[in-house]
Amino acid sequence: MTIVYTVSISRIRENVMQTGIKAFFALALLIVLSIGVLQIPPVQDVLIDKVIRSRLSTTDRQPLFADDALRLLVCGSSSPFPDPDRARPCLTVIAGGKFYVVDTGPGSWNRLALLRIPGDRIGGVFLTHFHSDHIGELGEFNLQTWVAGRGAPLQVYGPTGVEQVVDGFQQAYALDRGYRVAHHGAEMLSPDDGLMQAHTLSLSADGSMTEAFVDGDLKVSVFPVTHTPISPAVGYRFDYKGRSLVISGDTIKDANLIRAAKGADLLAHEAQNQQMVGQIQAAAADLGRTRYAKVMADIPSYHTSPVEAAEVANEAGVPLLLMYHLTPPPPNRIAEMAFLRGVAEIRSKGVVLAQDGTLIELPLDGTPAQVSVLKP
Repeated sequence: MTIVYTVSISRIRENVMQTGIKAFFALALLIVLSIGVLQIPPVQDVLIDKVIRSRLSTTDRQPLFADDALRLLVCGSSSPFPDPDRARPCLTVIAGGKFYVVDTGPGSWNRLALLRIPGDRIGGVFLTHFHSDHIGELGEFNLQTWVAGRGAPLQVYGPTGVEQVVDGFQQAYALDRGYRVAHHGAEMLSPDDGLMQAHTLSLSADGSMTEAFVDGDLKVSVFPVTHTPISPAVGYRFDYKGRSLVISGDTIKDANLIRAAKGADLLAHEAQNQQMVGQIQAAAADLGRTRYAKVMADIPSYHTSPVEAAEVANEAGVPLLLMYHLTPPPPNRIAEMAFLRGVAEIRSKGVVLAQDGTLIELPLDGTPAQVSVLKP
């Protein structure tokens, strides 16, 4: 005998709807209860404590200081253009258990602090030139690393003029230093340790590299670049246990830079999209913003286009190119594609467009570079 069971489609739909309605109300109730729980002060305190401990901990940043790689961390990828997600120019080189900062653009200390880089590990600051977008945070780097436990004056290196810059920041922060010592005590904050010491670097007449700094296995060399009418302006090369990276500073396409980058593993080069700058100039002129239009008309003469930066990397034979000091800073993927237009035709690989937090690691065992992004 065959028994046939029949179930109406309408009954199935009714059951499904009832189940869905129950699930919806259950979810709504859960949300209401969760919101209610978050109103309870002890619950709020537990959550706040968890966030505080996460923000204060630097344990997960200690591997950055392991002696297994030469590292470059972007602490500022923008130019003078305002950007909500980018600080002004700043690069951090990590080697031998310390970090060395190249340029201290406005917002860059805040970026490093958000990334939880331990300030007491700072080894020194290197300035490429003295435009405000490259020096604006020098006082904060000195103050914050002193408070973090730096046990000596901050060493600041740069071309002629660095003494004037350092002296100016020392004077501007003199009252603040006194307040900090009076509040926290000289035992914690030694007044002498809260100072900076300027070191003027000598440049060769022929544009070749000269030794700027040595710390154990780390060697830093300096060379002049072309940023007319700004003079002097320099770039730096960092060599550590067989790996090397070069930082351009602000410059046009420059033969000195190409020579300095020969044999390097990484080139960090400024990049300005001249077509975009031209579009900004035209729009500013149309809107009657004549002063802004004048600035946009002037700046192409002393910066490097993305295509030219790629040419520099190619001519120097550098396997990895990082573009930073982005002018204008691209806010989205479409703008990034426009910014890099023409680059792929001459350099199909080995190009990274910097964002704040970009981390490039050059393993000391000679294996390929590793690129990632640190988040707060």
